[in-house]
Amino acid sequence: MFAPWADELVERSGLGSGDRALDVGCGTSIVARYVAQTVEPDGSVAGLDLNEGMLEVAKATSSDEGSVIEWQEGDATDLPFSDGTFDVVFCQQVLQFVPNPSTTLQEMCRVLVPEGRLVVSVWRPIEFNPSYVTMADTLERHVGDETAAMMRSPFPSWGMDELRDLVKEAGFHDVSVTIGIESMRYPSPEEFVRREAASSPLAEPLGALKRVVREALVRDVEESLRKYTDDDGVVFPMEAHVVVARR
Repeated sequence: MFAPWADELVERSGLGSGDRALDVGCGTSIVARYVAQTVEPDGSVAGLDLNEGMLEVAKATSSDEGSVIEWQEGDATDLPFSDGTFDVVFCQQVLQFVPNPSTTLQEMCRVLVPEGRLVVSVWRPIEFNPSYVTMADTLERHVGDETAAMMRSPFPSWGMDELRDLVKEAGFHDVSVTIGIESMRYPSPEEFVRREAASSPLAEPLGALKRVVREALVRDVEESLRKYTDDDGVVFPMEAHVVVARR
């Protein structure tokens, strides 16, 4: 799901061989691994995440690919790096989850060299991601408000101006905010539901559903996504804000 977005972030970053890069909230390492392919052999990559399990997967995956990446368990609001350590800082789909986005951005500014680049992506508000409107509304009907709120949580309400101001106030300049649109494809609406359950905190509430309720949920999702269904399954657009700025 995140590979096309990671590719776009690296392309927009102006990253070059020999650069020192940091991936904040690296998860299972898709951005860090793409970055490593560009900066190696003379550059360096560090990946930071608060989740030890994510880092274990990242280590194993990058090792299989032969990438040399420094993995660091840590908090995005208190980065464990010295001032001016990196040429480029990446942050894909994490800023909306941290308790204090302003502090996180200030920390990313601190660890960049003068004129270093920041590259951030966050989903646009949920109304620009129609399949997830469908998913959240269906969860609300069949599971409950709490689960629906969980589904909506990755999509912040930030508009372009609000996001731009947030980045500027953290100390960045030359801030550019663009809209990225990619398509997501799944073999079926049922597989869309299954993968969302498997890759998110929805696993527990969806796993606890009675079979008849789960089947009704899938039918509702299938009906709502019919306009995005073709002979190969279901495909729908996803929109994100992509921010590029300089320290």
